[in-house]
Amino acid sequence: MEETTTRTIVIAALSTLTPPQISTMTTTISSLFHFHRRRLSSLLSSHTLFSLSLHHLHSLSLHQKSLLIARHLLSILSQLSHLINPTTARMPPCTATTLNDRDLDSVLLLLLLCELHQHDPESLKTLSPTDWRDSLSGYVSATMLTLSGIGCSNSEILIKYIEVVTKCKKFVDVMGCRDGKEGKEVTASVAAVVALPSVEVKQGGKECAVCKEEMRQGRDVCELPCEHRFHWMCILPWVIKRNTCPCCRHRLPTDDVYGEIERQWELLVKIGGSYI
Repeated sequence: MEETTTRTIVIAALSTLTPPQISTMTTTISSLFHFHRRRLSSLLSSHTLFSLSLHHLHSLSLHQKSLLIARHLLSILSQLSHLINPTTARMPPCTATTLNDRDLDSVLLLLLLCELHQHDPESLKTLSPTDWRDSLSGYVSATMLTLSGIGCSNSEILIKYIEVVTKCKKFVDVMGCRDGKEGKEVTASVAAVVALPSVEVKQGGKECAVCKEEMRQGRDVCELPCEHRFHWMCILPWVIKRNTCPCCRHRLPTDDVYGEIERQWELLVKIGGSYI
């Protein structure tokens, strides 16, 4: 996906938010970026912590690095998708949205290295990895107010949010295509399946789309968030193989990181597209 298209979709989705939602969004994002900033400051101020994080990055394959960035993107993307769709907010979150301290430090360091390389491609080439910390610290100090969000207006915080989502989405799209992740069927998360409501059929005559048999009056059936209903024994084998509704292809949450990014991104495209 082109970078400009990604940015347009995020802006369009943000434009659908009400003023109270915008306020909530900016407060949440500002706090999140400030937390990331504190983690980076701790990382760069400690030779030991920096060395451990850099060593961990070196031990990861390219696929593992891309997965780390994908998980980071998902945690940021969820802040918006949960606001614009109450149904999504009520569903259990993907387990991959929470990064432990080591993974968070590693992905923040990786993204900072990428950003510095983009800003000044020669800055790290002439240095050994042991000297990277000083170079990164100088770059971060020069951009501290911009990155931390301190003293920034709501619009500046949202602009920073759009930039982060756009950069991460571009990288994840490239790696997802390379690894054959795009369009792959994924299973619904166990938490999402357990959270599905059981409803009583008030009026007979409607058939289950899976087995094509009638859902009899008085019987308890499963209702998906899209409001399509199925026999429990029909829908359960379905959702352990794929996270889509058999009728409308509405996606349930999944614990597959790339699949969950695709699900939440489709939501932003739908909401943002209708606004455009």
